Amino acid sequence: MNRFEADLLAYIHRRGDGVSGRVLVACSGGGDSVALLLLLWTLRKSLSLELSVAHADHGLRSESPADAEFVRQLCRALDLDLAEASLGVLAHAEAKGIGLEMAARELRWDWLRLEAEQSGASAVATGHTLDDHTETVFVRLARGGGLGCLHPLAPRQGLRWSPLAELRRADLRTYLGARKVPWREDASNAEPFTARNRWRPILDSVRQEAPELDRHLFETHLQAEEGETLARTLIAGWEGSRWFIVDEEIAFKREPWTEPELRWTLEAAFRRLGWPRESTLLRGLAPWLLEKLYRGRKPASWGNFQLNPEPDGGYLHLRQEPPSRA
Repeated sequence: MNRFEADLLAYIHRRGDGVSGRVLVACSGGGDSVALLLLLWTLRKSLSLELSVAHADHGLRSESPADAEFVRQLCRALDLDLAEASLGVLAHAEAKGIGLEMAARELRWDWLRLEAEQSGASAVATGHTLDDHTETVFVRLARGGGLGCLHPLAPRQGLRWSPLAELRRADLRTYLGARKVPWREDASNAEPFTARNRWRPILDSVRQEAPELDRHLFETHLQAEEGETLARTLIAGWEGSRWFIVDEEIAFKREPWTEPELRWTLEAAFRRLGWPRESTLLRGLAPWLLEKLYRGRKPASWGNFQLNPEPDGGYLHLRQEPPSRA
């Protein structure tokens, strides 16, 4: 076991990924998934893993048959069972009126879930990397995702296991080069037909100025996730004493509130009730609510929301029709 492999093993143990037994490794033949397969094969005894491999042909590239044959040869060299599938991505996309990327993801994961179930695998290992995390963050930020953009890529999410979540794409290729293991390049990754592909050259330019961008961003997001967890725990502890939900209304006690405390409480309560909770809405609603809780003596409305005051606080409910502001 070399240093790179030992570092990955330490990451997995530190995170407590909790994966053992039969694991289905998704391998396209690209650099990330080939490195994933080789690393897990090397660490299989240390992690108590039984590996098998899954390869899906999306039928979108002329190189697909060569990719499939490459994965077959790799599995023969490693003495691993291989499951293959040909997916009708184009027909699925046209039938559902969705993009090729989404169609490919839907069909691929439907098949991987079925294959995992039939083979008794407890997890499907994927080659998501630290670079994928950074790309996802910027795509979400560009769409206005709020604090949710700052959640780090979860190494374990349901059936999916991404053990390489803290490793750089370039380091994986360096590792493959040192092991003299080839991989297949997917030229479509450089074509600007998806937002992720368009962000890649931009981020490559940023990394020239900030080589540690990905690691620093990941650490920042770990801290943001910890802060959000602490805030949600605090708000949950106040339920029943400072606020509570009754009959589709949120009751607030007339106690010393700060605007951030109210905003986080609103977000938690709205999530429970299934109400809209966009950050711009909550930033407008929280200061209005703060003022009305202390100074209001009659019902008041803000957008689709109405506050009915009580001697010791007030009840907020969602109206069907937006009234004029009071």
